[in-house]
Amino acid sequence: MGNFALFVRFTLRDGMGDAFDTLVKETEAGIQAHEPGTLVYACHTVEGAPNERIFFEIYADRAAFEEHERQPHTVRFLSERTRYVEKTEVDRLEPYAGKYPHGAAK
Repeated sequence: MGNFALFVRFTLRDGMGDAFDTLVKETEAGIQAHEPGTLVYACHTVEGAPNERIFFEIYADRAAFEEHERQPHTVRFLSERTRYVEKTEVDRLEPYAGKYPHGAAK
């Protein structure tokens, strides 16, 4: 089975950027420490759009994504983000070409 990838765009409620970013950094610490199957978990602000956040995620496979979803830090993020997020858009991606970090190739 190949990689499982997501592209997520969060539109935040006005004034919630700092609180959301703190939650993301706390979540990212858990991902770094406990998720070897999470190959890329990249969070970005968007130039000129202060209420937008983009996440690009690559998992070793669907099972690694499901393990990510079960982690306490992820469960907390999914629960608490609703206070900060106005809209969430998720694209599930099928990688077919490109340059990936070591271990993230299809």
